[in-house]
Amino acid sequence: MRDTLRVQLWPLPTLGIALAVVAGVGLPRLDKRIQYDLPTWLRDYLFGGSPDAARSVLAAIAGSLVTVTALTFSLTVLTLQLASSQFSPRVLRTFSADRYVQTTLALFLTTFTFALTVLRTVRTGEDGQSGFVPRVSVTAAFVLTLASLLGLVLFLSHLAREIRIETMMGSVHSAADHSISHLLSMKEDGDRADPDAGGPPAALPEPPDDAQVLTADRSGFLTSVDEAALVKAAVEADAFLVLDRSPGSSLIAGTPIGAAWPRAGEPFSSGTREALAEGVAEAVRTGPERTELQDVAFGLRQLTDIAAKALSPGINDPTTAVHALSHSSALLCALARRDLGPRPLRDDHQQVRVVLRRPDLRDLLDLAVDQPLRYGAAEPAVLVRIAMLLRELAWHVTPVQHPPVTAALTRLRSTIDAQNLHATEHFKLTELTRLVDDALAGRWPRGPGS
Repeated sequence: MRDTLRVQLWPLPTLGIALAVVAGVGLPRLDKRIQYDLPTWLRDYLFGGSPDAARSVLAAIAGSLVTVTALTFSLTVLTLQLASSQFSPRVLRTFSADRYVQTTLALFLTTFTFALTVLRTVRTGEDGQSGFVPRVSVTAAFVLTLASLLGLVLFLSHLAREIRIETMMGSVHSAADHSISHLLSMKEDGDRADPDAGGPPAALPEPPDDAQVLTADRSGFLTSVDEAALVKAAVEADAFLVLDRSPGSSLIAGTPIGAAWPRAGEPFSSGTREALAEGVAEAVRTGPERTELQDVAFGLRQLTDIAAKALSPGINDPTTAVHALSHSSALLCALARRDLGPRPLRDDHQQVRVVLRRPDLRDLLDLAVDQPLRYGAAEPAVLVRIAMLLRELAWHVTPVQHPPVTAALTRLRSTIDAQNLHATEHFKLTELTRLVDDALAGRWPRGPGS
């Protein structure tokens, strides 16, 4: 719920409106009590006009803030549309989570609501009523208006910076780094050159042929998995669980997502089967879109989308694709130092009860490279950057992780050979692929190619 609210534009503005109503009702009452007790020096700084002047000021503030708010919403929607069409629909989440945008909208709506609420307390003295001007409240509305004007200028400056592709990719990279550091632990493999480093993980339980099939309860994207709830369900049923789908996967209600089988060998009773299925359904949470909450591949997916969009014939911007591949390379190098692949969950007795499937280095590398390689096959700059990506990743991987890099390098060489490139370009790319082999062997030659 916290992650859902974080990417919505309405929570902060709604909170601002509520606070403005409370302040617009309470501050004039305080005004009425202390208006004759204020020191002279302070009264000189407060609003000193007549009731008609106060009404004019508050009406002008409310009217102008409505216009400014409408302008801000229009610019926000336009920016979202631009980001969706030019970059990727999956980067909209990054923009809508921008606290600066949310705070600016909240400030405008707070000022408008406060001015409108205070306006109803101003009395002109007609119809036998005594005149009343909430001087502190009108002054507060004036200060909020000045803050809103400053906020508008800063918002436009922020917006101009945010819609730049470099800023957008930087935000995606930062969010992905945050997810990686919180979701994946560091490998304890020591020196990259150690041939025994990063050895194969211990064997994990594999489901037998007669295992109970676990199905998705709802359709949508798998956003998160409650690990504690899964372990609890497995312990209560005295079972092993294997969840085959990782966060970010698309689930269809009624289709298999995993398997369960009894640890003691005795078949499940009907009640245990139902309780186990219910426990898994509660632990597996779906949503209408992918999020970075537990999805370590989401950042790479966004960057690959940006690269593929930049390489489309309608946009034809290989430089953006090269920059996106640079960010992907940095993320892949960070991921290579983390524990990837299946994640075992243990009970209180340190016995493996649940195995969660997660993408390994091969999956992540294919995600980052395959589409840019396909769509940018005829662009030497893109091929050069992919070769550099593989070289950079090769320097960070352990010998156990060499096969994914080698497979990607083979695809790159096949793509280069299939293109009608100039002899100079072909020679340069061939030399770069040889440098990948050197990096896999632990060598980083100095010179023009280094």
